[in-house]
Amino acid sequence: MKKENNKTKFLFGRIEKIIIVSFLVNSFLVGVKVIAGVFGTSGALIADGIHSFSDLTTDVIAIVGNSLAKRPADSKHPFGHGKTEYITSLIIGLLIILLGFFLINEMMNGEITYPSALVIMVSLITIIIKLLLANFLIKKGKKYDNNILIASGKESSTDVFSSIIVLLASIAMQFVDKYQFLKYSDKIASVIVGLFIIKVGFDIVKENISMTIGEQVTNKEYLKNIKDIIINDSEVIEIKDLVILKYGPYLKLDCEVSMKSNLSLLDAHDKIDIIEDRLKKFDNKIIYTTIHMCPYIENK
Repeated sequence: MKKENNKTKFLFGRIEKIIIVSFLVNSFLVGVKVIAGVFGTSGALIADGIHSFSDLTTDVIAIVGNSLAKRPADSKHPFGHGKTEYITSLIIGLLIILLGFFLINEMMNGEITYPSALVIMVSLITIIIKLLLANFLIKKGKKYDNNILIASGKESSTDVFSSIIVLLASIAMQFVDKYQFLKYSDKIASVIVGLFIIKVGFDIVKENISMTIGEQVTNKEYLKNIKDIIINDSEVIEIKDLVILKYGPYLKLDCEVSMKSNLSLLDAHDKIDIIEDRLKKFDNKIIYTTIHMCPYIENK
């Protein structure tokens, strides 16, 4: 059994630091939105602040999930705890769905309010900050191939759009004296935001259910590079089977190769070790490898 290497531990540390940054930014945004919503008499901005508060919740879940995922393998979990990343992302997705329904219900049943110009200014500032944070999380999530960061980034992006809707509704409400129908802008905007949030939540849940069940790498270029590394060994005649499973932040490779039949068992074992080292140098997310060797028998 192969244990996590130093690069993997470093990766977990980097992810945790990114999540903490997200937590601090979201804490700031919650305070700004709620306070501005109260003083600017904007129910939509207060709701948007609640939306940002959900980011704090998902950040806490993400930190817990990341900590669980980096736990080493044990007798009951021989391939580590990486799949807890998917369970964490599922929880995030479900929270987003509940949040969407909550916002729709609150705004549909709430009283009509008339936001001040303060709401417009605060909305513009929070849009810029949240857009930067969302892009940062998604970019880092893709860089480290981490579903927790990607899910948090997507949730943050919904906050960007909700803030844009709040901004547009607040601007529209400034013209209520001339156009009375605009008094419903807040409620209509909130329903749109709520539906969008629900859709994002369903997308995250759907994606991570597939991961939890067990999903393999299907990227053709990546698989070709892996096969080239294996077949590059002069003793390997052909690759009979290759499966690379996703285990959260790392991968498990199972492979069956045909090798020259005149190889001794010791030589074949040494060759397999060399191939495994090459694979892990190519991609340090490949933590667990099982390469089965069978003698090549030429068809006559």
